[in-house]
Amino acid sequence: MASSISLPRAESTNPLLNALRIVPGILLLAGIGYAGKILEHSVNAYAKSHHWTFPNIEYVLWAILIGLIISNILAIPKIFQPGIATYEFWLKLGIVLLGTRFVLADVLKLGGISLRLVVIEITLSLALMTLLGRLFKLKPKLTSLLAIGSAVCGVSAIIAAKGAIDADDEDSSFAIAAILALGALSLFTFPAIAHGLHMTDVSYGLWAGLGVDNTAEATAAGALYSDAAGKVAVLAKTARNAMIGFVVLGYALYWSGRGQAEAITNKAAFLWKKFPKFVLGFLLMSLLVGFHAFSKGQVASLGNLSKWAFLLTFAGVGLRTNLRDTSKQGLRPFIVGALGEVLIACLTLGLVVGANRIWGL
Repeated sequence: MASSISLPRAESTNPLLNALRIVPGILLLAGIGYAGKILEHSVNAYAKSHHWTFPNIEYVLWAILIGLIISNILAIPKIFQPGIATYEFWLKLGIVLLGTRFVLADVLKLGGISLRLVVIEITLSLALMTLLGRLFKLKPKLTSLLAIGSAVCGVSAIIAAKGAIDADDEDSSFAIAAILALGALSLFTFPAIAHGLHMTDVSYGLWAGLGVDNTAEATAAGALYSDAAGKVAVLAKTARNAMIGFVVLGYALYWSGRGQAEAITNKAAFLWKKFPKFVLGFLLMSLLVGFHAFSKGQVASLGNLSKWAFLLTFAGVGLRTNLRDTSKQGLRPFIVGALGEVLIACLTLGLVVGANRIWGL
Protein backbone atom coordinates (compact mmCIF):
# COMPACT_ATOMS: atom_id res chain seq x y z
CA MET A 1 0.00 0.00 0.00
CA ALA A 2 1.36 3.37 -0.99
CA SER A 3 1.77 5.83 1.82
CA SER A 4 1.30 9.54 1.50
CA ILE A 5 3.39 12.22 3.16
CA SER A 6 1.73 15.47 4.19
CA LEU A 7 3.93 18.48 3.95
CA PRO A 8 3.36 21.67 5.95
CA ARG A 9 1.48 24.28 4.01
CA ALA A 10 3.85 27.03 2.93
CA GLU A 11 2.69 30.60 2.81
CA SER A 12 2.43 31.87 -0.72
CA THR A 13 5.23 34.06 -2.05
CA ASN A 14 2.79 35.64 -4.47
CA PRO A 15 2.17 39.23 -3.20
CA LEU A 16 -1.31 39.26 -4.75
CA LEU A 17 -2.37 36.08 -2.93
CA ASN A 18 -0.93 37.39 0.34
CA ALA A 19 -2.82 40.64 -0.15
CA LEU A 20 -6.05 38.74 -0.79
CA ARG A 21 -5.64 36.88 2.53
CA ILE A 22 -6.21 40.09 4.50
CA VAL A 23 -9.29 41.20 2.53
CA PRO A 24 -11.94 39.23 4.54
CA GLY A 25 -10.68 40.56 7.86
CA ILE A 26 -10.46 44.15 6.60
CA LEU A 27 -14.01 43.91 5.27
CA LEU A 28 -15.09 42.64 8.72
CA LEU A 29 -13.35 45.62 10.39
CA ALA A 30 -15.02 48.02 7.95
CA GLY A 31 -18.40 46.36 8.43
CA ILE A 32 -18.20 46.59 12.24
CA GLY A 33 -16.95 50.17 12.11
CA TYR A 34 -19.73 51.22 9.74
CA ALA A 35 -22.29 49.36 11.87
CA GLY A 36 -21.06 51.47 14.80
CA LYS A 37 -21.76 54.65 12.83
CA ILE A 38 -25.24 53.40 11.88
CA LEU A 39 -26.00 52.53 15.52
CA GLU A 40 -24.82 55.93 16.69
CA HIS A 41 -27.14 57.69 14.23
CA SER A 42 -30.10 55.33 14.72
CA VAL A 43 -30.06 55.20 18.52
CA ASN A 44 -29.60 58.95 18.90
CA ALA A 45 -32.35 59.68 16.34
CA TYR A 46 -34.75 57.23 18.04
CA ALA A 47 -34.05 58.71 21.48
CA LYS A 48 -34.58 62.24 20.16
CA SER A 49 -37.86 61.38 18.41
CA HIS A 50 -39.21 59.77 21.59
CA HIS A 51 -37.91 62.60 23.82
CA TRP A 52 -35.66 60.29 25.82
CA THR A 53 -32.81 61.57 27.94
CA PHE A 54 -30.11 59.36 26.46
CA PRO A 55 -26.33 59.90 26.39
CA ASN A 56 -24.82 60.53 22.98
CA ILE A 57 -22.78 57.36 22.43
CA GLU A 58 -20.16 57.87 19.72
CA TYR A 59 -19.59 55.31 16.95
CA VAL A 60 -16.19 54.66 18.56
CA LEU A 61 -17.77 52.90 21.52
CA TRP A 62 -20.41 51.12 19.42
CA ALA A 63 -17.70 49.68 17.13
CA ILE A 64 -15.66 48.48 20.11
CA LEU A 65 -18.72 46.97 21.81
CA ILE A 66 -19.72 45.07 18.66
CA GLY A 67 -16.18 43.74 18.34
CA LEU A 68 -16.09 42.75 22.02
CA ILE A 69 -19.37 40.84 21.72
CA ILE A 70 -18.17 38.98 18.62
CA SER A 71 -14.75 38.08 20.05
CA ASN A 72 -16.03 36.95 23.46
CA ILE A 73 -19.19 35.09 22.39
CA LEU A 74 -18.47 33.75 18.91
CA ALA A 75 -15.54 31.84 17.44
CA ILE A 76 -14.06 34.03 14.70
CA PRO A 77 -13.13 31.88 11.65
CA LYS A 78 -9.42 31.81 10.81
CA ILE A 79 -10.03 33.35 7.40
CA PHE A 80 -10.65 36.70 9.13
CA GLN A 81 -7.61 36.67 11.41
CA PRO A 82 -4.94 38.07 9.00
CA GLY A 83 -7.13 41.04 8.13
CA ILE A 84 -8.12 41.70 11.76
CA ALA A 85 -4.42 41.83 12.67
CA THR A 86 -4.01 44.84 10.34
CA TYR A 87 -5.84 47.06 12.86
CA GLU A 88 -2.46 48.21 14.22
CA PHE A 89 -1.46 49.34 10.70
CA TRP A 90 -4.65 51.40 10.42
CA LEU A 91 -3.94 52.87 13.85
CA LYS A 92 -0.45 53.99 12.83
CA LEU A 93 -1.71 55.30 9.48
CA GLY A 94 -4.45 57.25 11.27
CA ILE A 95 -1.92 58.80 13.66
CA VAL A 96 0.40 59.81 10.80
CA LEU A 97 -2.48 61.42 8.89
CA LEU A 98 -3.70 63.12 12.07
CA GLY A 99 -0.46 65.09 12.01
CA THR A 100 -2.05 67.24 9.28
CA ARG A 101 -4.55 68.56 11.84
CA PHE A 102 -1.85 69.97 14.12
CA VAL A 103 -0.05 73.27 13.79
CA LEU A 104 3.65 72.72 14.45
CA ALA A 105 3.63 75.31 17.25
CA ASP A 106 0.93 73.30 19.07
CA VAL A 107 2.96 70.12 18.62
CA LEU A 108 6.03 71.78 20.12
CA LYS A 109 4.11 73.30 23.05
CA LEU A 110 1.86 70.38 23.98
CA GLY A 111 4.49 67.83 22.95
CA GLY A 112 7.04 69.48 25.25
CA ILE A 113 4.61 69.46 28.18
CA SER A 114 3.64 65.86 27.38
CA LEU A 115 7.26 64.70 27.33
CA ARG A 116 7.91 66.16 30.79
CA LEU A 117 4.82 64.46 32.17
CA VAL A 118 5.66 61.22 30.34
CA VAL A 119 9.10 60.99 31.99
CA ILE A 120 7.49 61.37 35.44
CA GLU A 121 4.66 58.95 34.57
CA ILE A 122 7.01 56.25 33.24
CA THR A 123 9.35 56.48 36.24
CA LEU A 124 6.57 56.26 38.82
CA SER A 125 4.57 53.62 36.90
CA LEU A 126 7.55 51.29 36.51
CA ALA A 127 8.34 51.58 40.23
CA LEU A 128 4.70 51.07 41.22
CA MET A 129 4.08 47.99 39.04
CA THR A 130 7.40 46.43 40.10
CA LEU A 131 6.48 46.92 43.77
CA LEU A 132 3.01 45.41 43.26
CA GLY A 133 4.46 42.45 41.35
CA ARG A 134 6.84 41.70 44.21
CA LEU A 135 4.16 42.12 46.87
CA PHE A 136 1.90 39.65 45.07
CA LYS A 137 4.89 37.36 44.29
CA LEU A 138 4.44 37.29 40.51
CA LYS A 139 7.10 35.80 38.26
CA PRO A 140 9.84 38.46 37.78
CA LYS A 141 9.60 38.62 33.98
CA LEU A 142 5.81 38.76 34.05
CA THR A 143 6.18 41.68 36.45
CA SER A 144 8.61 43.34 34.02
CA LEU A 145 6.21 42.92 31.09
CA LEU A 146 3.25 44.31 33.06
CA ALA A 147 5.39 47.24 34.21
CA ILE A 148 6.62 48.02 30.70
CA GLY A 149 3.15 47.69 29.17
CA SER A 150 1.53 49.87 31.84
CA ALA A 151 4.23 52.54 31.81
CA VAL A 152 4.84 52.99 28.09
CA CYS A 153 2.53 51.85 25.33
CA GLY A 154 0.70 48.67 26.13
CA VAL A 155 0.82 45.79 23.67
CA SER A 156 3.54 47.31 21.44
CA ALA A 157 5.85 47.72 24.42
CA ILE A 158 5.21 44.17 25.62
CA ILE A 159 5.93 42.74 22.17
CA ALA A 160 9.11 44.83 21.90
CA ALA A 161 10.24 43.73 25.36
CA LYS A 162 9.40 40.03 25.03
CA GLY A 163 12.34 39.17 22.82
CA ALA A 164 14.66 41.70 24.46
CA ILE A 165 14.30 40.15 27.93
CA ASP A 166 13.70 36.59 26.67
CA ALA A 167 10.29 36.29 28.36
CA ASP A 168 8.07 33.20 28.10
CA ASP A 169 5.24 33.13 25.58
CA GLU A 170 2.78 32.46 28.40
CA ASP A 171 3.90 35.56 30.33
CA SER A 172 3.72 37.83 27.28
CA SER A 173 0.33 36.44 26.23
CA PHE A 174 -1.14 37.08 29.67
CA ALA A 175 0.38 40.57 29.90
CA ILE A 176 -1.10 41.45 26.49
CA ALA A 177 -4.51 40.03 27.44
CA ALA A 178 -4.52 41.94 30.74
CA ILE A 179 -3.52 45.22 29.09
CA LEU A 180 -6.23 44.83 26.43
CA ALA A 181 -8.93 43.92 28.95
CA LEU A 182 -8.04 46.80 31.27
CA GLY A 183 -7.78 49.14 28.29
CA ALA A 184 -11.32 48.21 27.28
CA LEU A 185 -12.55 49.10 30.77
CA SER A 186 -10.84 52.50 30.56
CA LEU A 187 -13.10 53.39 27.62
CA PHE A 188 -16.06 53.38 30.00
CA THR A 189 -14.40 54.90 33.07
CA PHE A 190 -12.14 57.70 31.76
CA PRO A 191 -14.81 59.73 29.87
CA ALA A 192 -17.32 59.32 32.73
CA ILE A 193 -14.81 60.56 35.33
CA ALA A 194 -13.75 63.45 33.10
CA HIS A 195 -17.35 64.58 32.57
CA GLY A 196 -17.90 64.41 36.32
CA LEU A 197 -14.84 66.60 36.88
CA HIS A 198 -15.77 68.96 33.98
CA MET A 199 -12.30 68.61 32.47
CA THR A 200 -11.34 70.66 29.43
CA ASP A 201 -10.60 68.93 26.12
CA VAL A 202 -6.86 69.56 26.45
CA SER A 203 -6.65 68.38 30.06
CA TYR A 204 -8.66 65.25 29.37
CA GLY A 205 -6.74 64.48 26.18
CA LEU A 206 -3.47 64.67 28.11
CA TRP A 207 -4.88 62.41 30.83
CA ALA A 208 -6.10 59.81 28.31
CA GLY A 209 -2.74 59.88 26.52
CA LEU A 210 -0.85 59.43 29.79
CA GLY A 211 -3.19 57.11 31.66
CA VAL A 212 -4.48 54.63 29.04
CA ASP A 213 -1.84 52.09 28.06
CA ASN A 214 -2.56 50.82 24.57
CA THR A 215 -2.36 53.37 21.77
CA ALA A 216 -5.62 52.25 20.17
CA GLU A 217 -7.55 52.50 23.44
CA ALA A 218 -5.97 55.86 24.29
CA THR A 219 -7.03 57.18 20.88
CA ALA A 220 -10.54 55.82 21.34
CA ALA A 221 -10.84 57.15 24.91
CA GLY A 222 -9.91 60.62 23.68
CA ALA A 223 -12.31 60.50 20.73
CA LEU A 224 -15.16 59.44 23.04
CA TYR A 225 -14.84 62.75 24.91
CA SER A 226 -14.52 65.08 21.92
CA ASP A 227 -12.70 65.45 18.63
CA ALA A 228 -10.33 68.01 20.18
CA ALA A 229 -9.61 65.73 23.14
CA GLY A 230 -8.92 62.87 20.74
CA LYS A 231 -6.28 64.94 18.95
CA VAL A 232 -4.53 65.84 22.21
CA ALA A 233 -4.71 62.23 23.42
CA VAL A 234 -2.94 61.06 20.25
CA LEU A 235 -0.25 63.73 20.68
CA ALA A 236 0.37 62.83 24.33
CA LYS A 237 0.37 59.11 23.56
CA THR A 238 2.78 59.66 20.67
CA ALA A 239 5.20 61.40 23.04
CA ARG A 240 4.86 58.43 25.39
CA ASN A 241 5.43 55.93 22.57
CA ALA A 242 8.67 57.68 21.66
CA MET A 243 10.18 56.48 24.96
CA ILE A 244 9.66 52.78 24.26
CA GLY A 245 13.22 52.13 23.05
CA PHE A 246 14.85 53.61 26.16
CA VAL A 247 12.62 51.68 28.58
CA VAL A 248 13.02 48.34 26.76
CA LEU A 249 16.79 48.91 26.49
CA GLY A 250 17.00 49.46 30.26
CA TYR A 251 15.17 46.21 30.98
CA ALA A 252 17.19 44.32 28.36
CA LEU A 253 20.44 45.46 29.98
CA TYR A 254 19.10 44.49 33.43
CA TRP A 255 18.13 40.95 32.40
CA SER A 256 21.24 40.39 30.26
CA GLY A 257 23.34 41.48 33.24
CA ARG A 258 21.67 38.68 35.21
CA GLY A 259 22.49 36.20 32.44
CA GLN A 260 18.80 35.74 31.53
CA ALA A 261 18.68 37.60 28.21
CA GLU A 262 20.82 38.16 25.16
CA ALA A 263 23.53 40.80 25.55
CA ILE A 264 23.07 44.15 23.76
CA THR A 265 26.11 44.86 21.56
CA ASN A 266 24.94 48.02 19.76
CA LYS A 267 22.72 50.28 21.88
CA ALA A 268 22.11 52.85 19.11
CA ALA A 269 20.95 50.17 16.66
CA PHE A 270 18.74 48.67 19.37
CA LEU A 271 17.07 52.04 20.08
CA TRP A 272 16.45 52.70 16.38
CA LYS A 273 14.95 49.23 15.91
CA LYS A 274 12.53 49.71 18.81
CA PHE A 275 11.66 53.33 18.02
CA PRO A 276 8.08 53.64 16.64
CA LYS A 277 8.61 55.07 13.15
CA PHE A 278 5.05 56.35 12.84
CA VAL A 279 6.01 59.07 15.38
CA LEU A 280 8.33 60.51 12.71
CA GLY A 281 5.53 60.30 10.15
CA PHE A 282 3.22 62.26 12.47
CA LEU A 283 5.83 64.99 12.94
CA LEU A 284 6.60 65.10 9.21
CA MET A 285 2.94 65.62 8.28
CA SER A 286 2.62 68.42 10.83
CA LEU A 287 5.79 70.02 9.47
CA LEU A 288 4.52 69.82 5.86
CA VAL A 289 1.23 71.47 6.86
CA GLY A 290 3.20 74.19 8.65
CA PHE A 291 5.06 74.91 5.42
CA HIS A 292 1.77 74.93 3.44
CA ALA A 293 2.71 71.86 1.39
CA PHE A 294 -1.00 70.95 1.21
CA SER A 295 -4.02 73.02 0.23
CA LYS A 296 -6.91 73.42 2.69
CA GLY A 297 -8.92 70.88 0.70
CA GLN A 298 -6.09 68.36 0.82
CA VAL A 299 -5.65 68.86 4.57
CA ALA A 300 -9.38 68.24 5.07
CA SER A 301 -9.23 65.10 2.91
CA LEU A 302 -6.23 63.73 4.80
CA GLY A 303 -8.00 64.44 8.11
CA ASN A 304 -11.05 62.50 6.89
CA LEU A 305 -8.81 59.61 5.84
CA SER A 306 -7.42 59.48 9.38
CA LYS A 307 -10.98 59.12 10.71
CA TRP A 308 -11.64 56.19 8.35
CA ALA A 309 -8.37 54.56 9.44
CA PHE A 310 -9.42 54.93 13.07
CA LEU A 311 -12.81 53.43 12.20
CA LEU A 312 -11.04 50.16 11.29
CA THR A 313 -8.81 50.49 14.35
CA PHE A 314 -11.67 50.75 16.84
CA ALA A 315 -13.40 47.69 15.37
CA GLY A 316 -10.10 45.81 15.74
CA VAL A 317 -9.75 46.85 19.39
CA GLY A 318 -12.95 44.97 20.23
CA LEU A 319 -12.15 41.95 18.07
CA ARG A 320 -8.67 41.54 19.58
CA THR A 321 -9.84 41.79 23.20
CA ASN A 322 -10.70 38.39 24.65
CA LEU A 323 -11.60 38.76 28.33
CA ARG A 324 -11.34 34.99 28.91
CA ASP A 325 -7.59 35.03 28.25
CA THR A 326 -6.93 36.91 31.49
CA SER A 327 -7.99 33.88 33.57
CA LYS A 328 -5.19 31.62 32.32
CA GLN A 329 -2.67 32.56 35.02
CA GLY A 330 -5.14 32.93 37.87
CA LEU A 331 -6.42 35.95 39.72
CA ARG A 332 -3.24 37.41 41.24
CA PRO A 333 -1.65 38.77 38.04
CA PHE A 334 -4.93 40.38 36.98
CA ILE A 335 -5.32 41.97 40.43
CA VAL A 336 -1.82 43.42 40.10
CA GLY A 337 -2.64 44.79 36.66
CA ALA A 338 -6.02 46.20 37.72
CA LEU A 339 -4.73 47.73 40.95
CA GLY A 340 -1.74 49.18 39.12
CA GLU A 341 -3.96 50.69 36.42
CA VAL A 342 -6.23 52.36 38.99
CA LEU A 343 -3.25 53.86 40.81
CA ILE A 344 -1.63 54.98 37.54
CA ALA A 345 -4.91 56.59 36.45
CA CYS A 346 -5.03 58.54 39.73
CA LEU A 347 -1.34 59.41 39.42
CA THR A 348 -1.64 60.73 35.87
CA LEU A 349 -4.82 62.64 36.72
CA GLY A 350 -2.86 64.37 39.47
CA LEU A 351 -0.03 65.15 37.03
CA VAL A 352 -2.47 66.73 34.57
CA VAL A 353 -4.17 68.80 37.30
CA GLY A 354 -0.74 70.03 38.41
CA ALA A 355 0.29 70.80 34.83
CA ASN A 356 -2.93 72.73 34.30
CA ARG A 357 -2.13 74.94 37.30
CA ILE A 358 1.45 75.53 36.16
CA TRP A 359 1.01 75.97 32.40
CA GLY A 360 -2.68 76.87 32.16
CA LEU A 361 -3.81 74.11 29.81
